[in-house]
Amino acid sequence: MNETLIQGAYIVAGLLFILALAGLSKHETAVMGNKYGIVGMTIALAATLWLATKTAGFDALLIIAIAMAIGAAIGITLARKVEMTGMPELIAMLHSFVGIAAVLVGWNSSYETAAYPAIHDVEVFVGVFIGAVTFTGSIVAYLKLSAKMKSAPLVLPARHAINLGIIVVFVVMTIVYVLVPHEQMFLRQLLLGIMTVLALFLGWHLVASIGGGDMPVVVSMLNSYSGWAAAAAGFLLNNDLLIITGALVGSSGAYLSYIMCRAMNRSFISVIAGGFGSDGNVVGEAKDYGEHRETSAVEVADSLKNAHDVIITPGYGMATAQAQYAVADLTAKLRARGVNVRFGIHPVAGRLPGHMNVLLAEAKVPYDIVLEMDEINDDMPSTDVVLVIGANDTVNPAAQDDPSSPIAGMPVLEVWKAAEVVVFKRSMNTGYAGVQNPLFFKDNSAMLFGDAKERVEDIVKAL
Repeated sequence: MNETLIQGAYIVAGLLFILALAGLSKHETAVMGNKYGIVGMTIALAATLWLATKTAGFDALLIIAIAMAIGAAIGITLARKVEMTGMPELIAMLHSFVGIAAVLVGWNSSYETAAYPAIHDVEVFVGVFIGAVTFTGSIVAYLKLSAKMKSAPLVLPARHAINLGIIVVFVVMTIVYVLVPHEQMFLRQLLLGIMTVLALFLGWHLVASIGGGDMPVVVSMLNSYSGWAAAAAGFLLNNDLLIITGALVGSSGAYLSYIMCRAMNRSFISVIAGGFGSDGNVVGEAKDYGEHRETSAVEVADSLKNAHDVIITPGYGMATAQAQYAVADLTAKLRARGVNVRFGIHPVAGRLPGHMNVLLAEAKVPYDIVLEMDEINDDMPSTDVVLVIGANDTVNPAAQDDPSSPIAGMPVLEVWKAAEVVVFKRSMNTGYAGVQNPLFFKDNSAMLFGDAKERVEDIVKAL
């Protein structure tokens, strides 16, 4: 009876997780999706704790409770301190925890005997391998996103051969590990140890070889890796819910990464293989685009007063300046004047999938005026003013006009087709991908320098 209840609880939790993913696909249902996920996780934890109590007694429950309390205290502390600008690196670091957990579970399970030893050994080897790759890959992603490590890709000689060689060695070692009798524990642990070190290096090398412009895809891909690592741990622990949850996270993360690669005109295989097929160049050719034109908050306010249609395209600079509330205030004042204001969001704006959407939702910007790139690009030619706030690579016309550009072919927001474009930037420096933007030098573009939050507030005052 107890087993039936546990499995029933796991099924309910799994269904709630599916509903959570479905809810998170739209702004309007995101809050409900979060609630589904919270309820599902509560059920999963309660069922697992009950199972632990039944099988190992209250002593095990006490140990688990202490570990959960420590983890919860750390998580709550971090969640309260981290700003929205720090969410990408925080998420990358959280992925590393899942990876190291899978490694520890795999090593612990390697000492156990199983009814089907060969299958169990494969589960151990694969689980540790995925977990180790996720662990070091996530740490490198955190270092790059937090600017503690250069965003430029690491280009080692024969780097593709190194990656492929490790994969081949892993497959061979898996076969050898399965064939070695369980009684020869030293040899088995030596094989597992060597493979763990190789997997840790592979995770570090894969992400270190990827340039800063592709980091949003990397974060999404690491999310997928962490899901598969959790699923592998589920097999080792014989936990059906962990397998289901890991598979959901792994498959959804992989699909999201594929969508983002298409949005950036990147090869999905190239990105997850550590820049395979790329020479590692992230800096475009230096060109003289002419002189840029500067403007002021008062001049921008005058243009907005006379505008009928305005589109705002935010980027990571808006997050850095924490300008989302000022932007929301500007939006409200313009709409009160009868101006049709909408937002154009590029799929990889910011350094995390959905980063800009979350910031705007946090500032209470209405969901119905926040549109994706494909929904709003056709309206650019009929738009009076476009405000580019902290965006760079996602509005770069070189993606369409310059075949030699590192971002050539990447779909972008075609803001230059509007009657007037105002670009909010701190300086004329290139964007995160290291590519100069000819938009800044076009006749219908003007640069508004300074902190984005302060400049938007100046415009609101001038209105």
